[in-house]
Order: sequence, then structure tokens, then C-alpha cells
Amino acid sequence: MTAESVEARLQLLDWRRTVSDLYAAVRGEHEAERAWHMWRAARERLFLEHPQSPLPIAERNAKHVPRYFEYEPRLRMHADVSPADAARVAVPTSHDTTSAVVHAGTARFELGGVACALDLHWLTDYAGGLLVMFRDATSGKKTYGAGRYVLDTAKGADLGSEDGRLVLDFNFAYQPSCSYDPAWECPLPPRPNWLTIPIAAGERLP
Repeated sequence: MTAESVEARLQLLDWRRTVSDLYAAVRGEHEAERAWHMWRAARERLFLEHPQSPLPIAERNAKHVPRYFEYEPRLRMHADVSPADAARVAVPTSHDTTSAVVHAGTARFELGGVACALDLHWLTDYAGGLLVMFRDATSGKKTYGAGRYVLDTAKGADLGSEDGRLVLDFNFAYQPSCSYDPAWECPLPPRPNWLTIPIAAGERLP
């Protein structure tokens, strides 16, 4: 292992630790919108300053930092989770390949009177982790066309649970790293996670 690769791994470790600490602070903040503003500010600093930023070095400036919809309280919810058979499934990636994940369960919730469901995927690489990704009716118009993430616990993005239900706050939805630099390979939402309704919350296109 070269000194350069060791340094990159240590930088990645620091990124994950920083993100994990940020989400711990988010979970500890009782006022959801205040937590969201804190998350936005910290995320902007990471994009501009951290060596593991998904932004190419030449684009680490205010013009290219993430943009967001205004905070929408009704898009924070608690989802009921039903277990799945833990079967391995293949999800598409940004490099036109597939990635093997485990179908860990299904989160069910209601948005604007519409019953919705998202498959929960457990990553088989890294050290494991829950990934919740989705597309919706804003994808390709107001938001990144390939979809967004709302949870990625392998990277520390974890909003927790309350009363045995999974916290899904779509105000914290964000674009995968590949949306900023195609050198990154990211898993993308499979068809079961394509919602037909618009979710105008979280990260948006400029």
C-alpha cells in the first residue's frame, strides 16, 4: 500500500467520522428545522474544505455547493418497517453496472394522503450499512435525475428511529457523490423505489 493510498483512507475515515458526528448532533437537536440548518452549514464546509469532498478540486467554491428547497415540516415522518427475506438483489450503479445489496425490509409511510413504500437496502461492502434511496416526480426536473439518498448509515448519515419507527426526513435528502463527479460510482434507486409523487425537499438542482 502506497503512502498516497494510506493518506486517502485516513481522509475517508475522517469524512465518515465527521458526517457521523454531524448526524449525531442532528439527532440530538429537538427542533428539526434548526437541525436542518446546522446540517446544511456543516455540509457546505465539508464540500468546500474536506479532501474527500465529492466536488472536483476546481469546483470547490460557492458556485458549486449544494442547493436546497426550503424546509418543509410535513416531509419529516416516522415510517413503519416490515422485514424482508434478506435476499441479495442487484441495484443499478452510476457506472452502468450493478451492485449486490441485501433487501433488508420495506419502509411504509404516507405523503399527502398517498401510501408510499421504499425498499431498504443493506450494503454488502464497507462494513455494511442501511441505504435508503429514491426517485420521485421531481427527479430530472428540479432534482438530480438518477435519484437521491435520505439515509446512508455506512457513511454516518443516520436520522435514527423513534418509538420503533424509522425517521425519514426528506428535507435531509441529498444527491449521491456521482452527481458531482462521475469518477465516483454510486448505487442508484431500483424501480421499487421510484415514487410517483413529487418530494420538493432536500437537495435540489441549481
